[in-house]
Amino acid sequence: LQNRGCHNIGLVSPTHFSPQIIKAIYIAAGMGLQLPLIYNSNGYDSVNTLKLFDGIIDIYLPDFKYGNDNYGLSYSRAPGYTSAAKAALKEMHRQVGSKLIYEDEVAVRGMIIRHLILPNGLAESEEVFRFISEELSSEIHVSLMSQYFPANKTDKEILLSRKISYTEYLKAAGLMEKYGLYNGWQQELESSDHYRPYFNENREEPFINR
Repeated sequence: LQNRGCHNIGLVSPTHFSPQIIKAIYIAAGMGLQLPLIYNSNGYDSVNTLKLFDGIIDIYLPDFKYGNDNYGLSYSRAPGYTSAAKAALKEMHRQVGSKLIYEDEVAVRGMIIRHLILPNGLAESEEVFRFISEELSSEIHVSLMSQYFPANKTDKEILLSRKISYTEYLKAAGLMEKYGLYNGWQQELESSDHYRPYFNENREEPFINR
């Protein structure tokens, strides 16, 4: 990948392969690997595992899905999600700091936190943004996502059975401003129509937009 000119190597949902990944990176570094390494996770990470990556990972790219443990359990079957994510994000922040550092317009170090707006306030966005601003840093880059689309069994969960509304979108954006989170990005409200794969069209590349 480095020889082909890639900007970085992204480790997606890597937690359960951590020992193998660390060994592989050690071998690759000895062979000249210098690309920034990205740890891309859902935020439901063990602090002890994250400590193994201290000095190895250059960019942390976690989700912070819920600001309420009850919703994390109800909708993602993740006991103690909020508490675990807060501890994990603190450890990530300790390792790489608040600022997103670029070289030649490409990010090489730092942290980006993703937050998906859910209908009916189920993401508890205010608590998410309050935590980032007050317990981490208001300098952290936040990616506010509006791409939620009801799928699978959401017809059985009335509170999750629709896309977010314009009012909910504006409220989440306003909360970012309330807590001084000005670094980052906001998806357009229409993102839910564009960020879905087209598996039912027999396409070779189902993730490419129409």
